[in-house]
Order: sequence, then structure tokens, then C-alpha cells
Amino acid sequence: MEKTYNLKPLIAVVSILIPVVVAILYLMPKESIATDYFSFLPKVNATLNSIATVLLIAAGWAVKQKNFELHKKLMLSAVGVSVLFLVSYVTYHATTESTIYGGEGTIRYVYLFILLTHIILAIAIVPLVLITLSRALAQKFDKHKKIARWTLPLWLYVTITGVIVYFMISPYY
Repeated sequence: MEKTYNLKPLIAVVSILIPVVVAILYLMPKESIATDYFSFLPKVNATLNSIATVLLIAAGWAVKQKNFELHKKLMLSAVGVSVLFLVSYVTYHATTESTIYGGEGTIRYVYLFILLTHIILAIAIVPLVLITLSRALAQKFDKHKKIARWTLPLWLYVTITGVIVYFMISPYY
């Protein structure tokens, strides 16, 4: 008999812990020495988001081609790249003061809209990805498919807007 695990408590804890830790990082005092040391990380973060975007698009294509083994490899790679992104993002924001966007007028409102929707969906995507992944790994493909239809486009939005936010704010670093 196959043993199954209830991952809901772990998914809930991780889904709550990540945004709480990130919020705390924004409030913590930063070490000025570390600021210079980690100044390259926003470019790394944008690169990792770009790679995740490509992997997600390729994985969507692979599943439409019914190449489920390739889909699995691409999705696990996207999760791995996203975990690397999260580590890099947390490192940067634990050590560096937030950068203020300097644009004015309409472009400022566009930036704030993209940033706000990015943040909200970045928080929401964590449990969606974890639930989608857990269903796939448990081979509950009918349930996996139902949530994946929401997870993939939202995850793509988060990765793409992450890159857009980087390019919009990069002149102000």
C-alpha cells in the first residue's frame, strides 16, 4: 500500500512564512557594507525571473504536445530557478535599503500598478505552485490539471512583471 502525506500544513506554513519574512526584511535596518557587496543581485533576480519565464512557456508547450516527461523536467527546473530567485531576493533585501522609483507622472502610476499586482500575485503564487507541484508529484493529475490552469498564467505574470519592475527601477539603483 502506497503511503500518502498530508502536505497542506507544510504548504500553509511556507506560504505564510515567505511573505512575513520578506515584509520583516523591508523593516530591518541594513548594513551599509553589505549594500555594495550585494548590489549585483537585482540583475541576478531579473535574469532568474527571465529564465523561469522561458522554462514556464516551454513547459506549457511541452504539456500541449503531450510530452509529459519534458514538461516535468521543465517545471521542476522552473521551481528550482524560482527557489534560487527567492534566496537571492531575500539576501538582497536583508542587506540593502529599498530603492525608490524616481519616475514621475503617468509612468509612475504604471510602475506602481505593475509593482502592486506583481507583489499581490507573488504572494498568491507560492501556495498555488506548491499545491500544483504536490498534486503532480502525488500523480493526482486530474486535480493537478485543474489548478495548473490558474497557476501557470499567474506564475508567468509574476516572472514577467518581475523583469519589467527591474527594468523600470534599475536607473534608480
